[in-house]
This record gives sequence, structure tokens and C-alpha cells, in this order.
Amino acid sequence: MGKNEDDSKGEQVPPVSDLLLESFLEYLSIEKNSSERTLINYEHAIVRFRTWKTPFQTWDAVSADDFRDYLFEMMKDEWGRATVRLHFAALRSFYKYLNRRQNFTVNPVAEIQLPKAEKKLPVVLTQKQVVELLEMPFKIEVPKQAPDWMPYRDAAILELFYSSGIRLAELAGLQVRDFDLHNECIRVMGKGSKERFCPVGTPAAEAIHEYRQRARVVEGPLFISKLRKRMTPRAISNLFKKYHEHTSIPVNVSPHKLRHSFATHLLDCGADLRSVQAMLGHASLSTTQIYTHVSVARMKEVYHETHPRA
Repeated sequence: MGKNEDDSKGEQVPPVSDLLLESFLEYLSIEKNSSERTLINYEHAIVRFRTWKTPFQTWDAVSADDFRDYLFEMMKDEWGRATVRLHFAALRSFYKYLNRRQNFTVNPVAEIQLPKAEKKLPVVLTQKQVVELLEMPFKIEVPKQAPDWMPYRDAAILELFYSSGIRLAELAGLQVRDFDLHNECIRVMGKGSKERFCPVGTPAAEAIHEYRQRARVVEGPLFISKLRKRMTPRAISNLFKKYHEHTSIPVNVSPHKLRHSFATHLLDCGADLRSVQAMLGHASLSTTQIYTHVSVARMKEVYHETHPRA
């Protein structure tokens, strides 16, 4: 089984002092307004190559053959295609920066042919499975040490994920002021600090309002822990694991699966692709188009199960 992105991030790579890399990361942060996740991933990928290339001299001394050998070793070690492409995207971006800003005349990464990206359709819950998950906070016993408002908070979180399709980091970063109960929408700060407004369905809006009333959340972070601190992404992910254990849903459930389900169910019910793209915060329409394939696949499945001459 190939390594995935999480595997590569967990691998320990020793720190490297590199002024060109530091300058590149500063450029990404300040001029490109890249996310913290992008900065971490790119630094890891570049440092890993430099550590692998022994002895390392200078970036303009690296050849295309060096990168081919590196790619060959990654494939031999069964790295996942997505991880390989992520690492080389970082290296390509780095060399483009060196060409434009540091007067480098070579770009050995440009010649490297990468394996094609795997086209995996996202896992989508049925509407019945979503409802089962959303109802779970009020169906299991509340731990004795937990505040009495906790089930209402958890219900609001689950409802908001499915109602808006926002990402885990986006939900964790929400402030009270970002939620507009009157207009039933939320202000979201997405990737690259791009702001967008997402509509919120009435059940989610009412769940958030009920939770805020019971927990007396009037300002600051929208979703808080029992210690009244902002909930971390990890704590929110663990919340999914806890409730999933009590459902009949056969696949693992995560915030991203609710995001997939949100988009697919919208398209199933006739939403146009551009609107779904805007709500998801996708920079490219091609990223959103994968959900049309999911909808077609589901349609074919229903057809073959129900049509008498399928």
C-alpha cells in the first residue's frame, strides 16, 4: 500500500539551514498569502529532497537525473501518487521562484514526468446516513463531567458541516461575529485567507442559536470546549469518531465526508456547478466537477438496481 500525505508528514526530516529556502517561504507567506499548511508541506518536501541528495552542494548544481533518481526511489518505496505529486509541486514552485527572483538559469524539475494523479471518487454518505449522524448527539448518554450544553454544541457542529460544506479548519476558526442568524449565513475565511459567505439552512441556524443560548456564547470563538476555549480541529474530528461508533454507517465519518456529501446532494437535487463551487470555496471549477462524476455514478447505481431492463 502506498504512502499517503499523512505518512510523509509524520516522517522526521532534520532541519536544514538554507537561505534560499527561507527566502522562498517568506515569498509564499507574504506575497502569495499561502496557507500555513502549504508552507509546512512545501518546506518539508524541499528539505526532504535536500537531505536525500548527499552530498548536497547548491541548488543550481542539481540535475534532472538527480530528480529522476529521487522519483524512482519514491515509486520503489511505494509512495502514493498524490504524495509524490505534492512533493514535486513544491520543488517545481521553488525552482520557478529561483528562476524569477534569484536569477537561476536552470530548472531541472521542469523535465520530470510525474505519474498521473489517481482519480478516486470521494466517499459520500446517503441522505439517510447523514440524518442518522446528525441526530446522534441527543441519542447517547452525556458524560457526567460534560456541561449540559455539550450535545447542543455537537449537534450544531454536525448540522453546520452538512449545511454549509465548509472545511474542518474553517469551522474551527469561526468567531461568533461570523454567524448571521437573521440572514442565515456565515462568513468563512478559506484557503489563502480568501473570504466567502456561505448560506446556512434553517436547521443548522436554529441549532447554532440554541447552542449559543444554552452555553452563553456571546463573543469570541463560536465553538468552545468545556473549558470555554476554542475547540481544536483534532477535538472536532474526535467528536465525529465518538458519534460514528453509535451509528450503523459502514464507513468512517469525517468532516470532509460531510463536505463531499453536501456537494453531491446539492448536485443530485439540481444545483448548478458554479454555485456549488462558490459555496465550497474552490479556486477551480475542475475541482468541483468531481462531484458530477459522483452524482452520475450514484444515478447509474440506482438505475441498475431499479430499472426492469437494466
